[in-house]
Amino acid sequence: MKLRIITPLTVAVDEGAIVSVRTEDDSGSFGILAGHADFLTALTLSVVEWQRADGTRHYCAVRGGLLSVSRGGVISVTTREAVPGDDLATLHDVVLSKFRDDLDSERDERVGGTQLELAAIRRIMQRLRPDGRGGAP
Repeated sequence: MKLRIITPLTVAVDEGAIVSVRTEDDSGSFGILAGHADFLTALTLSVVEWQRADGTRHYCAVRGGLLSVSRGGVISVTTREAVPGDDLATLHDVVLSKFRDDLDSERDERVGGTQLELAAIRRIMQRLRPDGRGGAP
């Protein structure tokens, strides 16, 4: 099998001679072996683990994304951010923690932006209504 993990800026992992892959989606952890059916799923914030034919294991933290398995044993992961490494503990503790913090920050920014938009709409509605209370004229 072949594994490719791709971000918008780089190809983080491009390896052949892969025996197995393990990662997570919303339903939980799952594995892929040779002969797996065509498959498409949305990954959670997780670590992709793979084993090479020589028995070594390698890891890549991903910030969600899509995983597809296609004919010929090609496994592709497209994600916003990927950090490959050989130390699972470091990837799990440091990188996934950073990814979670980034997601929390983005969520806070979206909430702040939405609050500004709603405040602007309220001001516009107040200006449109002759009595200044808002609502339909």
